[in-house]
Amino acid sequence: MTAEASRLAKRHRLGQAAVSDGAPQQMAAPAPAAVAEAEAVAAAAPSNAQPAKKAKQVVMPTPVPPPAIPADPAAWDNAVLLVDKPKDWTSFDVCGKLRGTLAALLRKKNREVKVGHAGTLDPMATGLLIVCVGRGTKAVDAFMAMHKEYSGTLRLGEGTPSYDAETPVEEALPWEHITDEQLLAARDGLVGQIEQLPPMYSAIQVGGQKLCNAARKGKEIERQPRAVTVDRFDVWRDAADAQSVHFRVVCSKGTYIRSLAHDLGRAVNSAAHLTALRREAIGEYSVGAAWQVADLAAQVAAQRQQRKEADAAAAQPGYAGAAAEAAQGAATAADTAPGSAKQTAAAPDAAR
Repeated sequence: MTAEASRLAKRHRLGQAAVSDGAPQQMAAPAPAAVAEAEAVAAAAPSNAQPAKKAKQVVMPTPVPPPAIPADPAAWDNAVLLVDKPKDWTSFDVCGKLRGTLAALLRKKNREVKVGHAGTLDPMATGLLIVCVGRGTKAVDAFMAMHKEYSGTLRLGEGTPSYDAETPVEEALPWEHITDEQLLAARDGLVGQIEQLPPMYSAIQVGGQKLCNAARKGKEIERQPRAVTVDRFDVWRDAADAQSVHFRVVCSKGTYIRSLAHDLGRAVNSAAHLTALRREAIGEYSVGAAWQVADLAAQVAAQRQQRKEADAAAAQPGYAGAAAEAAQGAATAADTAPGSAKQTAAAPDAAR
């Protein structure tokens, strides 16, 4: 309530006594108009309560599925590509390749083409990488929030600092004692909502420092477990190699499959690390509908070549398209010339 509203309310409060020469006198009841005035001032007073912010509406980008890319350049203004990331490529490598390729196709500079992926895949992993283009990059968070599905292989009895095959084996523990029943019981303890400790070899920042940078220097930084959800965790032994365990996982955003493999090894009193990983799906999007990087690059190169040939043909003397354009230009000039039929017909309108 403002000072003005407070003053009016105090002035018109019912039943307040006024003192005159030591004798209390009852104040008159306020007039209805005065009460209305006080209420109006109070209603107009600014409130400290902040209005709820409206959630931003994100227009989901249009998928560009294989085997062909759109001929209309405008299709890339708000697009999404499903890409099957090759092994040994980083997610940044894929985005960089696509940015340069699309920039050449659209005749733009690299920095003018927005490209972003919806969830990192480690270099040794393959599978689905969702790449958004143009305004589609605004939908990255929506894709990242979707559940993921992975398949892969882990190796029992061997531990690595990165929890995968990217670093050498530094821990060897017995694994022959592990039965299938023990493996399944350990798996059960890792299904549902669990607390997971991120690996040191990750891009998570603690105290402004990336864990992976500290790990490469041989440092161990204290980190807090994170709540993640594992909806499904199927495991089965390799028929020819009992030390290798294949798996399929469906999990929430933020789940480290490397940590899941490491924790499974610890749960059976041994060690384990990833030897293979493939992302099969993100939400309803499957790697089966994804582009191979080479095929996508070939499609873009073919379309660029078609445009070059069309531009070269248009520049040739006697080109039919050029002749038609010249005829159209001549017709337009004739229509706008003084004394033409169109100019004469338009004269009365111009006089008004």
